[in-house]
Amino acid sequence: MIGMPHVSPARPSSSGRALDRQRLIDWYQRSRARSKALFDLIEDEAYYARPISLRLPIVFYEGHLPIFSFNTLVKRGLGRPGIDEQFEALFARGIDPHESLSSSVSGGTERQPKWPTRTEVRALASEADRQILDALEHGDIEQPGNPLLERAEAAFCIPEHEAMHQETLLYMWHQLPYDVKRRPPAYRPNTGGVPPPHAWVNVGAGDATLGVDPAREEFSWDNERPACTVPVKAFRMERHNVTNERFMDFVEDGGYRDQRWWRPEDWAWVNAEKITHPPFWASEGGRWWWRGLFELIALPPSWPVYVSQAEASAFARWRSLRLPTESEYQRAAFGSPDGDERRYPWGDDQPTSRHGVFDFSNWDPEPAGSHPEGASAWGIEDLMGNGWEWTSSVFAPFPGFVPLPSYPEYSADFFDGEHFVMKGASPATARELLRPSFRNWFRARYPYVYATFRCVDDGSAEGRV
Repeated sequence: MIGMPHVSPARPSSSGRALDRQRLIDWYQRSRARSKALFDLIEDEAYYARPISLRLPIVFYEGHLPIFSFNTLVKRGLGRPGIDEQFEALFARGIDPHESLSSSVSGGTERQPKWPTRTEVRALASEADRQILDALEHGDIEQPGNPLLERAEAAFCIPEHEAMHQETLLYMWHQLPYDVKRRPPAYRPNTGGVPPPHAWVNVGAGDATLGVDPAREEFSWDNERPACTVPVKAFRMERHNVTNERFMDFVEDGGYRDQRWWRPEDWAWVNAEKITHPPFWASEGGRWWWRGLFELIALPPSWPVYVSQAEASAFARWRSLRLPTESEYQRAAFGSPDGDERRYPWGDDQPTSRHGVFDFSNWDPEPAGSHPEGASAWGIEDLMGNGWEWTSSVFAPFPGFVPLPSYPEYSADFFDGEHFVMKGASPATARELLRPSFRNWFRARYPYVYATFRCVDDGSAEGRV
């Protein structure tokens, strides 16, 4: 992202390759520098704010990132003494509760812990960082037979965990008032360009690989394991993501007022929350705006629309279409007409800004279709970058799933039938997470994510343009 530290990719190594400690150290330090840059965007007066009611206050996350890493690698992995038992428990874990708890949470009736000062949190983080770096340099972090340290699992887990949190931090920052955020001097949203023409691409039948063989990656999360092959029938997919301009047709046609397009639980949500347009839009002074991170922006018609899965599904039904399944996304993004599968949609070249909008290269999306070099073998664009891609697949384990020893609750707590798989990447997705097997997930009605969508059908119907 403009003005932020660049984090180089962690290249996969063969199973017999010696552990590269210096690369792990560099990765950890760059990731911590990026987190610090994100927290430095927030004024002190907002440090204890709770911009998303279903999340904890900002102070929690500045402590959580180093303490999770310390607890995982140093304390649990290596069995070394703790720093401060009370703080280690306070900052251990925080997840979004169910949306039905929003009113009680935001009402402030729940008991809040006594949060430390920003100075205390940063002192704790500094000590955690010191011990983590010492462990990465000198510790016995690769121990065959040790569940947490087999193939140095904990050492790879911690920077990936931090990278994911960096994106979710921006979801929170997005909800803060502009006057408590420090706008970067070089901030320049790319609002140029016209929406790309609407086009369909035929994707031939074939197999899609979901998940990964753990031995083929230095690290993978438990929900990525093991690999499985899924046959996929031929289908059509839109070449480009649905843009703000195209979604406006749904809004102006009364899509948010018509029960036909919504699942019952989603329709109840629309009415209870009085939702009339996408969460990143605002209507002021008779005009539509994009709620940018640092300012309101005249709604760019060419940007991909960011919506919840519920809204994406409703739009697809309105057009007599549907969202792709996870396996259809996989086939469209990484498959090819000749049956081969790629590392990235564009091939095996390492990701760069030519291929898409990811790795914090921008604070906002960019016009859909502006990175043709990132197209898949089928010619479908932006499948990785510019916004996560919603699917219709419920987040569930692959056959043979085993919880990750270093973070056993990471996935298992969310196999509840209420979360949907997202694939690809957003502008704030670190490039270390750009791999075919990586899966993201959120509830259908969670409105804060940088997620867009495109529609598919079986190729036998024209659908509504």
